[in-house]
Amino acid sequence: MEDCHSSHHYPDGKSSDILEKLDALQVNFLRLVHRLGQSSQNLVVAQVLYRLELTKQIRASNSNAKRVGLSIDRAKAIAREQETAGQGGSELDFSIKVLLLGKTGVGKSATINSIFNQAKVFTDAFQPATEKIEEIAGTVMGVKVKVIDTPGLLPSPSDQRLNRRTLRTVERFIRKSLPDIVLYFDRLDIINMGYSDFPLLKLITETFGSAIWFNTTIVLTHSSSALPEGPDGTSLVYEAFVAQCKNIMQHHIHQAAADTRLRNPLLLVENHPLCVRNREGEKVLPNGQAWRSQFLLLCISSKVLNDANALLKFQDVHGKQNNQRRPSLPHLLSSFLQPCSAPNASDLMLIDEVGEEVTDLESEDEYDKLPPIRILSKGQFKRLSKAQKEDYLDELDYQETLYLKKQLKEELRKCRDGLSINDTDGHNEGEPPPDTLPLPDMAMPLSFDSACPTYRYRFLEYSNKWLVRPVLDPHGWDQEIGFNGVNLEASFPIEKNLNTSLNSQLSKDKQDCNFQMECAATHIKEKGPSYYTGLDVQNLGRGLACTARGHMQLKTHKYNKAGCGFLMGSIGSNVFVGAKLEDTIAKKRWKLVVDTGVMASQGNMTFGGRLEASLRGKDYPVRRDQASVSLTMLSCNKEVLLEGGLSVQFRPARGTNMAIQANVNHKKSGQICVKGNSSEHIQIASIAIIPIVRALFRRREIQHGHPVTD
Repeated sequence: MEDCHSSHHYPDGKSSDILEKLDALQVNFLRLVHRLGQSSQNLVVAQVLYRLELTKQIRASNSNAKRVGLSIDRAKAIAREQETAGQGGSELDFSIKVLLLGKTGVGKSATINSIFNQAKVFTDAFQPATEKIEEIAGTVMGVKVKVIDTPGLLPSPSDQRLNRRTLRTVERFIRKSLPDIVLYFDRLDIINMGYSDFPLLKLITETFGSAIWFNTTIVLTHSSSALPEGPDGTSLVYEAFVAQCKNIMQHHIHQAAADTRLRNPLLLVENHPLCVRNREGEKVLPNGQAWRSQFLLLCISSKVLNDANALLKFQDVHGKQNNQRRPSLPHLLSSFLQPCSAPNASDLMLIDEVGEEVTDLESEDEYDKLPPIRILSKGQFKRLSKAQKEDYLDELDYQETLYLKKQLKEELRKCRDGLSINDTDGHNEGEPPPDTLPLPDMAMPLSFDSACPTYRYRFLEYSNKWLVRPVLDPHGWDQEIGFNGVNLEASFPIEKNLNTSLNSQLSKDKQDCNFQMECAATHIKEKGPSYYTGLDVQNLGRGLACTARGHMQLKTHKYNKAGCGFLMGSIGSNVFVGAKLEDTIAKKRWKLVVDTGVMASQGNMTFGGRLEASLRGKDYPVRRDQASVSLTMLSCNKEVLLEGGLSVQFRPARGTNMAIQANVNHKKSGQICVKGNSSEHIQIASIAIIPIVRALFRRREIQHGHPVTD
């Protein structure tokens, strides 16, 4: 007879030991299933066997093993032979620990007596029977079972303090030895259809963490009670009523754990001594199921899967999605390789960005040499011929371009002289700046009220460097203020070329509180190195994400700039660091940028590079006509990731701007975005008819039951 520990060919002994333990675990599970009288075709059994087989394949592929181990059919044969060889009544080296939670009076202690088929604990139908935490141990069908009985929780919201004290006592009790499965009890006959049980479930989540619900089974006692009546006066169908109660409990758990991925199994229990029994003497539910065998099957399945995860050291991602978020190194590196820009430092960045282009312009302003143009009225313009209209509009466009170039040269001159561009906006030279300036109006949501209080959203900018304004909630109600946060912006010019900025926002509603802050410092010299440092802080659920970055750029030639940068950050307990080198070659009509960098986190590293070429229009930077092509290549875990991008901005006609962006990756997936705006050709808005008509046809097909294809 072949044993489940038969040797296979493995490259290392450690992988052989783990795979042999998985084989032994699979055989023991099949033996327990045989003792429970369950078939291997049972849905729960089939799912456990599938996950065990998948676990062995993952381990074998990681260790380059030549064989995966025992097949499912061979494991079934070995388990059958061991059970029929006189070992069917012996105890297996298998034990489970169960934690019981639930409201008082729902039947936790009575269920313990039914599990062991004897009076292990005291029960009382009129008052709470469990006053302290107790451990009850025994053997059921050759399986060592240890049950942790806890005092019942009080359902009233006013008893939250007592419930919190009880749960903290339970949490300290199980801290050294965690249970394999948790049973949450409630009664099927008096289940609460409202939200009064939600505070209790939320308290359990706050005490034990969201991970407790991953190994929790919902237990509904009194499952043989009379069913309620439906709207027509007849009793409801048993399966439909049970499904309805399970959905209610599952919804409450989703809300308490903030995780809709949870799918908790359901166990129906009946502890009444007059309950119907089958030939083996087990209590049977109205659906014909022996609940004691089902209880053992669920507990054994959960224990087996937990042991398999422990062998391979799988991490449980349930309940940690808010606190533990592992950063994606390819995404971080791809974002890090993008061009660096300092917020709230546009005046200082103007010299570094467009200084060469403006210097190459004519030394004297052509706009001042132009003869004055006569602005025609609408009536005069209509009387012109078609050719005259085109010449008139071309002349206006030409003079507008020259005027914008003149303004840009003045702004650059002020930046070089250390003057702030914003200090002269809105008032004449030689006059003191005004104390306050009106800020632009916020984009208000649509309202059906003619007396909508729009004046509440108008604010002034004072002469100091601090700007504080509320954050508008676009989904607010009519007649409501709609403020759910505050935004703070500040800029502090320290020296001629040194500027610091602060931008933070805090928003709060009844459930969530979000905070984000961005601090930056910029030092730019026209003929020297430029430095930029920044710190970003924001909350991610209950965790905190911090990122510190820096960038230095040095002009090595008239048309060449070399730079380097670093990045350090943390998301929860995950820390990542990165560094990059870049080189830029820029002339008036074209620009070439080459970047290369590395990102590391938790022992993993990602390398990559980025190449971008840009072609600019003849009137750049006054007219933002340009086309850019980029290629990003990353190497992560022996896999090469490619992504290409295209960006085009141009003016197809006078008064019309177009922007096209497209990208595609190595998986042949991508997106295309086309944006257009026009002040003359308003018929371009008719394009919106296409998605409207398409949505109407899709809705019609869905109503008639036809399949919808994209």
